[in-house]
Amino acid sequence: MINFSFSLYDLEYFLLILTRISCFVFVAPFFSMRNTPMRIRVGISFFTAMLLYQSLAPAAVVEYGTVLEYAVIVIKEAIVGLLVGLGASICTAIMNFAGAIADMETGLSMVTLMDPSSREQSSITGVFYQYVLMLLMIATGMYRYLFAALADTFTLIPVNGAVFHGDRLVDAMLQFLEDYIIIGFRIVLPIFCTILLLNAVLGVLAKVSPQMNMFAVGLQLKILVGLGVFYLTANMLPGIADFIFEEMKRVMDSFTGALR
Repeated sequence: MINFSFSLYDLEYFLLILTRISCFVFVAPFFSMRNTPMRIRVGISFFTAMLLYQSLAPAAVVEYGTVLEYAVIVIKEAIVGLLVGLGASICTAIMNFAGAIADMETGLSMVTLMDPSSREQSSITGVFYQYVLMLLMIATGMYRYLFAALADTFTLIPVNGAVFHGDRLVDAMLQFLEDYIIIGFRIVLPIFCTILLLNAVLGVLAKVSPQMNMFAVGLQLKILVGLGVFYLTANMLPGIADFIFEEMKRVMDSFTGALR
């Protein structure tokens, strides 16, 4: 017969694993989208915790004496899961940043819509980039890397083994902000350069023929040229996703190193 019995200590240790995984799932990209059902998130967290518990339980040693000490361990595990998931989630904000710049250059900055995944007002190009990134994340299997990285954190940062280094976290965040600006501008560089040249041409035309209303003409030309550049650079989207995925890996490694 199969023995399904377990001790109270095993249950407490399983709950610690479940805490880290559930906090990661509720923050990580794709899984944290508002249109992902709550039952799916709970199920993924629970069954992933069961799989990891089978491999981690034999070597697990967590010492605590009171309920308050156990609560502190739970909070530490929650913070670890949140930080690792946040390291991947904040990288997707680069797409919104790039989309906002693109809309500002093409004259679509006033066109905003409600993003159903975050329930926030976002630029139309930013939402387009976001959904392309999510589709490529599924197609390339990037979600499997996220869970593999989460599983590796239990080896690098054992349960109740997190040590928070504030200076390393600050350095990792500052490095991300630097990459945030660089990657965002690299994504919209074709649109930015094209609209810059168009503005120069419109400025010359305004001097040559002042009787023309360059404001009305230029607004329509910017939209048409911007949409044309979007169409011509659509094959660059997989390369853009590679930039974001590499940044996700780097930020998650930096955050994990700051917790060791």
